[in-house]
Amino acid sequence: MKLLTTVTLALFTALVLSLQPVAYGEEVGRAEVTSLTMQGMKLSDDAAKKAEEQLQANPDDLSLRTKLLGYYFSNESADARKVLQIHVLWIIEHRPEAAVLGLPYGQLDPITDGEAFSQGKKLWLKHVTEKPENLNILGNAANYFLLWEADTSEQLLQKAKALDPNNPDWSSRLGELYKLEMQRKPRDAKKNLAAKALAQFENALRLSGDAPDRSFLLQDTAKAALEASDLDKAKTYAEEVLKRAGSKEDWNYGNAVHHGNLILGRIALRSGDVEKAKGFLLAAGNTPGSPQLNSFGPNMTLAKELLEKGEKDTVIKYLQLCDKFWEMGHERVKEWLAAIQAGGIPDFSSNLNY
Repeated sequence: MKLLTTVTLALFTALVLSLQPVAYGEEVGRAEVTSLTMQGMKLSDDAAKKAEEQLQANPDDLSLRTKLLGYYFSNESADARKVLQIHVLWIIEHRPEAAVLGLPYGQLDPITDGEAFSQGKKLWLKHVTEKPENLNILGNAANYFLLWEADTSEQLLQKAKALDPNNPDWSSRLGELYKLEMQRKPRDAKKNLAAKALAQFENALRLSGDAPDRSFLLQDTAKAALEASDLDKAKTYAEEVLKRAGSKEDWNYGNAVHHGNLILGRIALRSGDVEKAKGFLLAAGNTPGSPQLNSFGPNMTLAKELLEKGEKDTVIKYLQLCDKFWEMGHERVKEWLAAIQAGGIPDFSSNLNY
């Protein structure tokens, strides 16, 4: 019963990468929203029914409504989705600054939600017209359109950036938007988008200084530089990612080890040094994992590039290393290994795109 659809999972991934860490006077902050939605996911059907009854008596109880969003978000039934739509639309209409609307639980999409998405779109456009300088509304609306109407999302983020130019988050989110767009565009358009993403990420780095999340931002900047074919910058940023990796107790340590080495490996491969690229691939596989890697698995771009050069044995070793931390992906690793051992190149699908 508690399963995520493919579309919802993709939306979750994209939005988690683009969340803004700075809030502007939200009544229920992001940390509390996360706690409430997690509680909601654990509600029994009876408890959810009682919560709905309480909400009927007090419809302005945003905390209770947020908890119910967690319940319905994790429920795969069509009926649950319809109720979720009702709650999301109510919050958009009455509480557009609410933190939950900047998170996956407060999103709708045109594929799953159809007319409800269209209603949400109208409400958001009305809010941004009536309150064009409200940063919370601009940010939440930008997330709503992120995957489905990128041009609208870009306009809203650019407007927020102009209003709040010293906040690195707006540049970071614009970089993420361009990075997502790269996945949808033909090869000849990707380099231009990568250059735009790189400019935004570099501006975010400049504004953020030595902030705690700099390591994560550096990974995005290094990847954008690589895709923009600025190998010198990509190397500099990737090396800083590894230098700043810190200790294994740091939640981002595993991400830094994995992605920093993969970027350096792809640079080595582009320079014609296959042996060095193989070494970086295995170093990336030696990551202890992370919340992201443990859920979504390893990035397979460098592995695919090496397979195309016939380096089957190294890629097999890499997958065996990744199998140690990717507990949710054992079956997929087994399938990939079988395909490689048979002389093929698997369809690595979404594992090429983050």
